[in-house]
Amino acid sequence: MRPPLDPGLLATFLAVLEHGRISAAARAEHLSQPAVTDRIRRLERALGAPLFTRSVQGVTPTAAGERLAVHARAHRQLLA
Repeated sequence: MRPPLDPGLLATFLAVLEHGRISAAARAEHLSQPAVTDRIRRLERALGAPLFTRSVQGVTPTAAGERLAVHARAHRQLLA
């Protein structure tokens, strides 16, 4: 059984998902862009799967990212 995921990582994940760009999520979360990237990478390592496909246009959730989004949105009130 996996340990619970860090609520801060999940909140950052949702910010990236909702803003579609790491830079926009960083501004919204009052974090640096490298900090957001690091949080997403930590979450990807913990889950063992990439969560986003990155391009110059922004980010798109992978299948694993879509599955995590359902979980994270369902537990959004716990992330605040």
